[in-house]
Amino acid sequence: MKLSRPVSWFLLAFGVWSWFIWITFVKNLCKDGSGLAFNDAGDPTAYFWVHLLLAVTSFLLGTAIGVIGFRGVRALRREAGDK
Repeated sequence: MKLSRPVSWFLLAFGVWSWFIWITFVKNLCKDGSGLAFNDAGDPTAYFWVHLLLAVTSFLLGTAIGVIGFRGVRALRREAGDK
């Protein structure tokens, strides 16, 4: 399958954006002072674990999508160099 240039760049940008957003989210989750992520004893709550799982899943999907986009951009550049 051949990806177009706009689709390749979109997928690559989505992968980068996903990492930026979710890293920020995990940092904020770890600093949570509202009592949602950590109980009074300082132990992680179910809220923390569920949201950490969401972040890890998003990291993995964002990485996979970004790699697909990167490969598409690289293939298009190689193709343009061959002409």
